Amino acid sequence: MGAVKTKRMPRAVREQQMLDAAVRTFGQRGYMAASMDEIAELAGVSKPLVYLYLNSKDDLFTACIRREATALTEAVRGGVRRDLPADRQLWDGLRAFFAHTAAHPDGWSVLHLQARTHGERFASEVAAMRTELVEFVTQLIVVAAREARRDPDLPEREVAGLAEALVGAAESLAAWANVTPGVTAREAATTLMNFAWAGLGGLLDGRPWADA
Repeated sequence: MGAVKTKRMPRAVREQQMLDAAVRTFGQRGYMAASMDEIAELAGVSKPLVYLYLNSKDDLFTACIRREATALTEAVRGGVRRDLPADRQLWDGLRAFFAHTAAHPDGWSVLHLQARTHGERFASEVAAMRTELVEFVTQLIVVAAREARRDPDLPEREVAGLAEALVGAAESLAAWANVTPGVTAREAATTLMNFAWAGLGGLLDGRPWADA
């Protein structure tokens, strides 16, 4: 009898296994301390195969950043229903953000801590993700403000700074929530929504935020 042939794993699946292992290693150990040997062992492949697929440690780290950034932005956008009022969309977007960062703490560590401290190449990848999130939040706040004030021509620049502040606060709060036992995504989102609602008082109508 001939030898039994095993089915080869598709390249895309193998790459995702490598990225899973790399995100876990980079997120928990840091970029400098992470080794390709450790990542290969965790992924269940040889180190030469990791290099064959992803070229270098830098390229592997960049691929991790891009994958985690895409997953986060998709989670936030996917959590928002466009048929709801703008304030509710903002609430749902925040809750989706905190739910995703809580469910993927290693990925959030890669984006929030590691990528920003190990060179411009990596930091620029995160900056692109952040710009997309700020633009998304800006539009939600603009719509909410225009609806509340019945002013369809309210300039976007009046809320641009608030969107920057809100995204920055969300980043810091997610990092805190991920290391603070018992903090849920809903609690984190409620904290930030109340903070945002106070800041939006001049643009909206001063109503306190309440999750209906």
